[in-house]
Amino acid sequence: MRRLKKLQLAFFGLPAKTLMLLFTLFFCYSASAIVTVPLVFSDGMVLQQKDRVALWGKGTAGKQVVITASWNGKKTTVRTDAAGAWKTSINTPKAGGPYTISFNDGEVLVLKDILIGEVWLCSGQSNMEMPLEGWGKVLNYKQEVAGANHPNIRFLTVEKSTSTQPLPNAAIKNGWQVCSPKSAADFSAVAYFFARNIQARLGVPVGLIQSAYSGTPAESWVSGPSLRKMRDYDSLVTVISSVPGAPQNSHIPTVLFNAMIHPIVPYGIRGVLWYQGESNTGKAHQYKTLFPLLITDWRKQWGKKNMPFYFVQLANFTEVKPTPEASNWAELREAQLQTLALPGTGMAVAIDLGEAADIHPKNKQDVGLRLALIARSKIYGDTVAYSGPAYQSHRVEASTIVLSFQHANGGLKLSSGDSLTGFSIAGADQKFHWAKAIIRGDKISVSSPLVAQPVAVRYAWATNPVCNLVNGARLPASPFRTDKWKGITEPNK
Repeated sequence: MRRLKKLQLAFFGLPAKTLMLLFTLFFCYSASAIVTVPLVFSDGMVLQQKDRVALWGKGTAGKQVVITASWNGKKTTVRTDAAGAWKTSINTPKAGGPYTISFNDGEVLVLKDILIGEVWLCSGQSNMEMPLEGWGKVLNYKQEVAGANHPNIRFLTVEKSTSTQPLPNAAIKNGWQVCSPKSAADFSAVAYFFARNIQARLGVPVGLIQSAYSGTPAESWVSGPSLRKMRDYDSLVTVISSVPGAPQNSHIPTVLFNAMIHPIVPYGIRGVLWYQGESNTGKAHQYKTLFPLLITDWRKQWGKKNMPFYFVQLANFTEVKPTPEASNWAELREAQLQTLALPGTGMAVAIDLGEAADIHPKNKQDVGLRLALIARSKIYGDTVAYSGPAYQSHRVEASTIVLSFQHANGGLKLSSGDSLTGFSIAGADQKFHWAKAIIRGDKISVSSPLVAQPVAVRYAWATNPVCNLVNGARLPASPFRTDKWKGITEPNK
């Protein structure tokens, strides 16, 4: 108001048209002079604690921007380039807040109610996108939504979009939101239940960035330069990147990375939560290369070699088959299991949480919990079991195969029933038969009267297996096989 009164005095007596022109020029200049930041930065955001986090934006070309964080009062100065772009980084303290950050290039932009805590990027397809209420309606959704009052949990949603080339800015829905029944209702249920557990255990703010798109394959989420490393996609990526646009088909390689991941790099995050794979079951063997490539690609984008990347193994789905048989879903789960060879990864097994008639199981509470257990054990220093029994090795003893396991915390046990289910056994003919499996301490003996000279064992090797092996922490064993016989999704050489 004070500035406006001075202007009125200075321009008093000038013709109306001249005044209008001058005011237009003045306000256009002021707008262009004010520094701007992408929508990933807003009031209410969460920044990763004890990190050097990136900040970037636009302003007037060649102008100096002074950034001041209220937690320490330190000033960081950066100059915009010829296009008006600027980028810098600042150190964050341990968890706390609320704080402010000001950006001053002559005009001041202030972001308020900033929390410092743990930030996770949550991505994948529909089972990650599935909201508490909305189209998802998770288990006990009315009670879950009503109880979603957590002011120290914050949400940011990247809107669904595609691009054949990397975009500078993401489409953001409503900026950062405080967790409330209203905001949580349409946010990722898996991400929410993960954050609720982490926040309760650590007592620090948690920020969640949802960037998920239903029904999409992994290749859509990989950058062009990385995807070109795979012969299957090299020439295709070249064609895609040569045609600017936002295709309606979200299955096109690279288009989701370009529109929904690239624009938020390198926003400071602790790690990634990933739930995807259903759209790649037809090429499960390829996923053994594609999925590790995606993880390595994202880590490179963020400049963090072993950035935590925790994912959900596909749940059981469709009808139960009466006899052992090949399954592309089982092969996809194997690809996910083998990806644990990458350092810094973790897998939440969901083979007991699926529903035969619904590819979107309602029990997202346990999925979020199992992801949280991984993070608590591997990052946050909790002494807690985070994995079910994991096949380690086997040996053949006459007509029996003896299996050994890791993560048999509290012993090998049954989740239900009086005997182990889900085991099959085969001889050199590669024909599998249901087997009798007996727990013997930390090992399991598997046999069948139909297989006198056994060679291989498989467990939960089906799209919807009936299986019940858990450990003392009640965490389920991952499906596995001891053989390396050619799968149905493996191409002929």
